Amino acid sequence: MQPHDNHIAPILPPESVPQHVAIIMDGNGRWAKGQGHQRLFGHQHGVDAVREVVRTAAEVGVKYLTVYAFSTENWGRPSDEVDGIMHLIAGAILSELDTLTQAGIRMNFIGDLASLPEALQESIHTAQQVDLPSDRLRMTLNVALNYSARWELTEAMQQIASEVQNGTLAPERITPETIDDHLTTHGMPDPELLIRTSGEKRLSNFLLWQLSYTELYFTDTLWPDFGREQMLEALRAYGQRHRRFGKL
Repeated sequence: MQPHDNHIAPILPPESVPQHVAIIMDGNGRWAKGQGHQRLFGHQHGVDAVREVVRTAAEVGVKYLTVYAFSTENWGRPSDEVDGIMHLIAGAILSELDTLTQAGIRMNFIGDLASLPEALQESIHTAQQVDLPSDRLRMTLNVALNYSARWELTEAMQQIASEVQNGTLAPERITPETIDDHLTTHGMPDPELLIRTSGEKRLSNFLLWQLSYTELYFTDTLWPDFGREQMLEALRAYGQRHRRFGKL
């Protein structure tokens, strides 16, 4: 993931770049159908889009990039497609790991990982063993696998309830920060920008707590066609917005 030759700074002033970007990568299946192929063909080309977007985000100074790779609802898809996606993700993690590490990008995984196939869990474990020192860390890539916001919030509530029950946390001391600390994204800033491709305009059970004040960007571009220029366009659009947080 070597930087591109063209100079980025004048295009995206550092002060306009969000620290944390979240992406719902949608449209692989429709893209494949348009090409006359099975849905898995779209997922395979979607990996190329992820590679390009990760490289671009790191170059412009994004510190956290969270991509929605597989939701808990996706298990309802045909078994051959699900099996193909699991195999594809497991292979992509291992094949991209060295390149990402050399580029200063750390991989992190959020979701109900224990319920994933063993081969994919092994790939995740390998990636999570890589420790980048802070002086080399450019960006953290969060991959949401077997994830849903309702699952995440339920897990957080159960942990908090357990702490109340055993006396280590008083109910009146529960704050929004308490909930933040029990989420899979604890220690990270909330996303300032959410991108969703393929023309759909919904959150699909993704980071519901964290997206409370996030700027939303929707594009008709199908995910396999979402590359460097499309990512820069989304970031430019974000840079033109004035975030009020309910104030004037």
